[in-house]
Amino acid sequence: MDDIKVLDVVALMEEVPEHGLRRGEVGTVVERWKDGAFEVEFSDDSGEAYAFAALRGDQLMKLHFRKDEAA
Repeated sequence: MDDIKVLDVVALMEEVPEHGLRRGEVGTVVERWKDGAFEVEFSDDSGEAYAFAALRGDQLMKLHFRKDEAA
């Protein structure tokens, strides 16, 4: 399993109703706390943050992006 780091893009693996977040929402890790939790920022399409949440690593899935191979 890949270690989650600051600035990684992650998706929620479960609902977080106390923050109004649904499974599958995508955010960016902005801080890693000593207790193993991550502060994640959730932004809309225009880049405006609409939620911040401290989440456990097991609530998150690291997303991977690849460059397209040359044709």
